[in-house]
Amino acid sequence: MMFALFRGLAARLPSRCVVCHAWPGQPVCEACIDLFAQPKPRCIGCALVVTDAGQPCSACRAAPNPLDAALAAVSYGYPWAGLVQDFKFGAQPAWARRMALLMRSAPWIEPALDTADWVIPMPLSNQRLQSRGFNQAWQLAQALSPAKARVQWLLRTRDTPAQSSLARKERLSNVAHAFAIDPLRQRDLEGKNVILVDDVMTSGASLRAAAQPLRQAGVATITALVFARAEHPD
Repeated sequence: MMFALFRGLAARLPSRCVVCHAWPGQPVCEACIDLFAQPKPRCIGCALVVTDAGQPCSACRAAPNPLDAALAAVSYGYPWAGLVQDFKFGAQPAWARRMALLMRSAPWIEPALDTADWVIPMPLSNQRLQSRGFNQAWQLAQALSPAKARVQWLLRTRDTPAQSSLARKERLSNVAHAFAIDPLRQRDLEGKNVILVDDVMTSGASLRAAAQPLRQAGVATITALVFARAEHPD
């Protein structure tokens, strides 16, 4: 069972913590989790670290937001940035199960999953899915809530340049109208509480763009849930 859970580890380090390299047995040891994954107070609207947990930051108070809430387990930095890169681009989808455990350990994430009707991954374009081999958001959604996870209800309608290659001001226009709802699923979404899952939230432009068609489909609440939140989006 443990081998199945952690089979995504690099072959040369089959049973060492990938952060501190301590033996035995876990991809990230409890000491490193205690050191690098302590919960931080975050803005309810964009998941940036703030002084008062659960309160919107000044930017979220000033601008309309199609998301009702945004939740993150950790900040996107050492050591999590490297693990996300390995997960996404190193063909290690098994990391999703360990990341989901870390996400569930954040005190605000378990209640959100409990009250959600559906857990929907951010979709990839066909081109990116073919090149990567899997959708990391779908892997996370299944690991977080297999009974509620639904794929291909939210669709990517066109390929776009990677958000990471763009300045912050360009990101929102880059993903505008890039998402749509499967027309056959609209009735399943009306009045429901939906969680949108992704691995990383940088500027939040993609998640907000994906929330628009969900809102138009009559979804009651939309919560963005990510493993890591970039604290300096630019």
